[in-house]
Amino acid sequence: MLDHTTWYGQSTLLFQAEKRIWFDPWRLRAGLPKADVIFITHAHGDHLSPDDVERIREQGTVLVGPPDCLEPLIGANKRIVKPGDELEVEGLKVKVVASYNLEKPFHPKANNWVGYIVDIGGVLYYSAGDTDRIPELRSIRADVAFLPIGGTYTMDAAEAAEATGDVNPKLAVPYHYGAVVGTDADAQRFQQLSKVPVTIMQKTE
Repeated sequence: MLDHTTWYGQSTLLFQAEKRIWFDPWRLRAGLPKADVIFITHAHGDHLSPDDVERIREQGTVLVGPPDCLEPLIGANKRIVKPGDELEVEGLKVKVVASYNLEKPFHPKANNWVGYIVDIGGVLYYSAGDTDRIPELRSIRADVAFLPIGGTYTMDAAEAAEATGDVNPKLAVPYHYGAVVGTDADAQRFQQLSKVPVTIMQKTE
């Protein structure tokens, strides 16, 4: 389920299947595959990086994100979303879900920042964005769940492991660690505590 998936650190993912699909591009080197679709979860600099968007963007690239994420990005082909939306983008079925902090101040629920569930080749991939273990996780169904584990700004490893029981995917993958907060040891702890199988991906430079 991860054969066509590359993790570039933090929350940056590339899926190369029928389409080239990027999530939260950040700190990308030159020469990487151009995007058919770019999903942005929220407006923090390690998720919304206009320079990195431009690095992988081409004329037909569709940008998907909350309004405050798309505003600083130039050009057309924008799809503004909010939690609860369902849409089709470049043939991909997409569900937009809530992503926020419960008691931390960094990602207020009122901002309407998001995560995404995207059907890629019949497999449902959930990119959670920067979230805590919020009640909405219990209504999410996905085959593969990418969950933040770094703590401080999101769930920590133990909380994310509990969240795997809420989502109950076939496979969980830790991300949002190793760059700002969180370590490889946190990923190992998540794997040990998770209620479902876990794959720890190796970061691609």
